[in-house]
Formats: sequence, structure tokens, C-alpha cells
Amino acid sequence: MTLQPETVGDRPQGGGLLIVVSGPSAVGKDTILDLVLASREGLVHEVVRCVTVTTREPRAGEVDGVAYHFLSVVEFQRKAQEDGFLEYANVFGNWYGTPRDWVNQQRERSVDVILKIDVQGALAVKTKVPDAVLLFFRPPSLTELERRLRARNTENEEQIARRLLDARNELAQVARYDYCVVNNEIDQAADDLRAILRAEHNRTYRQ
Repeated sequence: MTLQPETVGDRPQGGGLLIVVSGPSAVGKDTILDLVLASREGLVHEVVRCVTVTTREPRAGEVDGVAYHFLSVVEFQRKAQEDGFLEYANVFGNWYGTPRDWVNQQRERSVDVILKIDVQGALAVKTKVPDAVLLFFRPPSLTELERRLRARNTENEEQIARRLLDARNELAQVARYDYCVVNNEIDQAADDLRAILRAEHNRTYRQ
């Protein structure tokens, strides 16, 4: 039997969880998270969504520290060199990263942190935070995922084909996650996430 360490990564035993959520585009991740974060019903601790750091320019109405933490490229690179991110990547010319200190501060306050990120980023976070809980949302089928993609009316045929290919590649990594929730019905998927949060707080090594 493998014993869990009394300290996990940067964070002492106990406190808030780090739940890392992944899943194909159009599977419904944001809708599920919005439902769970809208109220504390059925939750053990306060839950917040991780605010990502980015170098892109703020859009109209975006507030620093709410939508994103906005940094210059120089500031971002300095933070990366100081190991200030749990993971980071360049997406379409802009840098995005998960702030290590912010996540740790929330968890030390017994606040659960939910981070929505792709599979590659999730596995990178797991290497730095071994007690992070990886949760994958999957569609009932690829046929249903394609229907949802088309219903959004935001992608052309080439983009839809790419999304579906990406989905197949992501689904191949599901076994590396701690939980897999099929989003067949939004309310049930949100209830499943709440149940996972409660169950994780009851693990013996977290007591």
C-alpha cells in the first residue's frame, strides 16, 4: 500500500482541493462549471475558478484579476523563469499560465480551486501538484459531440473536423485522469462534480 505524503507539492496537508478539468470542445465544461459555481449548495468548501495569467491585451469589459491576470511579455517571462506557473503555454501568439502562488493561497484558505485546461496542461500540473484531482468530461458519443459543435454555429467544416480529431486524441488520455464524467445531461454532470468534491474531502489522507 502506498502512503500519501503529509505535504503535497508546495502545499501542506489539508486545505482546499485543486480540481483540474479537461474535455473536448463543446462537451459543456463551462456550462457545468457555471452551474456549480453559481451557488454553494451541496458543497463542502468555497469553490473558485482559477484566474489564468495572460499576455494578451484586455478586451472590452475585462477586469484585471477577474477575467485574467494581465501581464506584459517581459513580466510573464520573468515569472516563468522564477517557476511561478504550474504550467504555461503559447496559444496563437499569446502566453497563458496557471499562477502557482495564487492557487496555493486559495488552497491554504481552504478554498477549492477549479482549473479548466487541456490534457497536456492537466498532466503538467499533476507533475507539480501530485494531489491535484484530474477530472475529464466526455460526451455520450462523438456523434453527439459533432451535433453540439454544429449547433454552436461557430466553426466551419474544417474546424469541426479538427475539433473532432482533437476530441479523439483527448479521449485516448482518459485513463490518466482520476474521474471521467459523461455529460449526457448538464444538471446530472454538475451533481457528479459536486459529489467528487465532497468525496475528495473525505479521503483519509486529507483529514
